[in-house]
Amino acid sequence: MFRYASTLCIVILLCLGSPIEAAMIWHRGEYADPGSLDPHKAETVVEGNILSELYEGLVIHDERGSLQPGAAQSWSVNEDKTVYLFDLRPDGKWSNGDPVTAGDFVFAFQRLMNPATGAPYANILYTVKNAKEVNKGQMPLSALGIRALSGTKLEITLEHPVPYFIEQLTHLTALPLHRQSVEAFGDQFVRPGHLVSNGAFMLKSFLPNDRLVLVKNPYFHDAAHVALDEEIFYPIEDRAAALRRFMAGEIDSYDDVPLDQIAFVRARLGDTFKVAPYLGSYYYAFDTRHKPFDDVRVRQALSMVIDREFLADRIWGGTMTPGYSFVPEGIPSYGEPSTVTWKDMSPFDREDEAKRLLRDAGFGPNGRKLVVEFRYNTSENHKATAVAIADMWKVLGVETKLINTDATSHYAFMRSKAPFDVLRSGWLGDYPDAQNFLFLGESDNPGLNVANFNDPAYDALMQAASVETSPEKRSEILHQAEHLLLAAQPYLVLLGYQSRNLVSKKLHGWETNVIDHHPGSSISITP
Repeated sequence: MFRYASTLCIVILLCLGSPIEAAMIWHRGEYADPGSLDPHKAETVVEGNILSELYEGLVIHDERGSLQPGAAQSWSVNEDKTVYLFDLRPDGKWSNGDPVTAGDFVFAFQRLMNPATGAPYANILYTVKNAKEVNKGQMPLSALGIRALSGTKLEITLEHPVPYFIEQLTHLTALPLHRQSVEAFGDQFVRPGHLVSNGAFMLKSFLPNDRLVLVKNPYFHDAAHVALDEEIFYPIEDRAAALRRFMAGEIDSYDDVPLDQIAFVRARLGDTFKVAPYLGSYYYAFDTRHKPFDDVRVRQALSMVIDREFLADRIWGGTMTPGYSFVPEGIPSYGEPSTVTWKDMSPFDREDEAKRLLRDAGFGPNGRKLVVEFRYNTSENHKATAVAIADMWKVLGVETKLINTDATSHYAFMRSKAPFDVLRSGWLGDYPDAQNFLFLGESDNPGLNVANFNDPAYDALMQAASVETSPEKRSEILHQAEHLLLAAQPYLVLLGYQSRNLVSKKLHGWETNVIDHHPGSSISITP
C-alpha cells in the first residue's frame, strides 16, 4: 500500500513538472454558416474565409494582403503575356499525403467550366482561353486553355493579355481539387472525412448552427511554421451576441459590431476594435426585369433622396464612407472612380428632381402609390440601414415593406433568381481591379448580376476594355462603363466599406489590409 502511494506521488510530481502543452486554438466568429464548402459553389465571404484555410491556390495573399507564391513556387509568362508557365512546389501534398500535381489544377479548372457544375463564379476565369465557350457547352472541356506539361509544370493560356490575371488566381474558383475524392464521393466530397485539401488546415467536423472545426494539416508544405493546432468557426448572426462573447473571451475575433454600440466599443475596447479601408461597395439591387423597377426614372428617384452622409456617420458610426460610385476608391490602376451626376446637388434639389422623376413615371400625389418590398439578411446593421432608407423614401410617398431572412436563406434566394423589388447586396473585391466590380453589370454574368441588368452598350464597353492593351485607354473605357452604370442605376450604391474587426490582444499575426484577409497560417495565440 505504501509502495503504491509512493509511486503514485512520483507520477503526480512528474506530471506537475512536465505540463502538457495546451492546444493553440483560434476561436473565430462568423456571421453565418458556409453555404457550401465546394469552391465551385461557394459565393460568400464566410465561405471564402474557410476555403482559403483549407486550400492553397497557385498564388496566395499573405497576412498583409500581398501576393505570394502558393502551390506554385514560381511562374513565367511569354512575350505577348498570353501563356503562363507555373512550376509547382515539389513538396506540395494533399492532406492524405498524395502529391499536388498540375493535373489537379487541370481537373479543377475543367470542373469549374463544365456547364453541369453550375458554378456561379465561373465567368471570373473567362480570361482563360476558350473558357466562355466551354462553360456554355459550345466547346469540349479539353479545349480549355490549361494543360499539365508534367507532374509539376502547368501551362495556362489566356484569350488575350490580362493585367490582373495573377491576382485572379487567388480567388476560390482557381483552387485545385483532389480528383480521386471528388470522383469517389461526388457532391459529398465536401463532408468531414471525405474532404481532402492542400492548405494549412483540413476539415475535422461541421455541425451547422454550432461550429465548424479545422485542424492543422501535417502534410502542408510549410506546416513547420504553422503555430495553430485548430481553428473553430462559430456562426453568430446576432452582432450584439458576438460582441458579448468576444468580451467574455469566448471568441477571439469577429468581423463586425452592432451599430448602436460603436461608441461603446471605441471607448471600452480600444485598439482591439480595428477599422481599416476595405475594397468593397455596399448597395441595394433593383430587379430590372419587371415593373416599375425596369424604369430608370424610378430607380434614380429612389437613389437621389438617400442621405448617404447620414447613413455613414449616424447609422454606421463613421465606419463606412458615403457611396456615390460603383467602383470603390483605392484601386491604383483605375484612379478616382466615376460618380453619379447629381452628387453635388443640394438635398432639396435632389428631392425636387426625384419627385419629378416619379411623377413622370406615373407615381406621386396624382398617380399611383409606389410600394417597395425590400429584402435583407439578418443583421442589426442591415436592419438599421433599411429602416433609415424607408424613412427617407417617405418624402416621395413610397411605402416600404421589409422582409428579413437569415443569411443562408437570403443568399439562396439571390441564387434562385426569383423576382424581387429591392434587396440588400454588396461586393468585396476579389482582386484590385475595376473590372472585378463592373463585371457585375454585364448581361452575360447571370450568376452575379443580381440586378439582372441588360444593356448592349454597357456590354460593348466591357468587352472593349477586356481586349485593350493600353492601361490608360483601358481605364478610360472602364470609366465610361461606370458612368453608364450609374446613369442606369440598377445598383443603388449606398456606402463604401471599411472593415470592422474585433481582435483579441492574445491573437498575434493579424494585420489590417484592404482585402481583410487573415490567414490562420500566420496566426498564433498566447494564453
